[in-house]
Amino acid sequence: MATSITELTDKIAKLEKQLHDELDKQQERFSYRFEGTRIRFEQEVEEAHRKLKKAILPWLASSRIRNILSSPFIYGMIIPIAFFDFTITVYQHICFRLYGIRRVERSAFIVLDRHQLAYLNGIEKFNCLYCGYGNGVIAYTREVIARTEQYWCPIKHARKVQGAHKHYHKFTDYGDAENYRQQLIELRDDLRE
Repeated sequence: MATSITELTDKIAKLEKQLHDELDKQQERFSYRFEGTRIRFEQEVEEAHRKLKKAILPWLASSRIRNILSSPFIYGMIIPIAFFDFTITVYQHICFRLYGIRRVERSAFIVLDRHQLAYLNGIEKFNCLYCGYGNGVIAYTREVIARTEQYWCPIKHARKVQGAHKHYHKFTDYGDAENYRQQLIELRDDLRE
């Protein structure tokens, strides 16, 4: 069983590399490059993007009323998301240092770059910042909690878990009392700095 799990994780790693290669091809296809933290398009592409931008007032006029009415509820979530971001960051900086766990690099999860696209108006850019931040905080939080779970309770559930995090496959099988203590030590060592 462990061999087939290892084979599957190797296949996943190969697929992730293939995905990164395809993203590199996409970068070439859409003619952009990285300059530090900025993304630059070729000048003619940038000009074409600007021509496709829809001004805010016509954009609002074409929006569905339900989208406009829901906006306070959507944007209001920024407060708990920012609070969550702050508390999970404090948590990992205190607890992970105490446990000797490698800290999660927040910037690898919270990626804010779509607002740089010239074909988006101000509201669309703000929405892209909001969604990038919110989803990034959740992904960052998931990785922090996944490492916490690997440190404290790395046992698989008896029931199937939907969308298990990337560390879960290494956990001790449910009911494997004989190997639990040894695997706990190994899994903790795997998290060390």
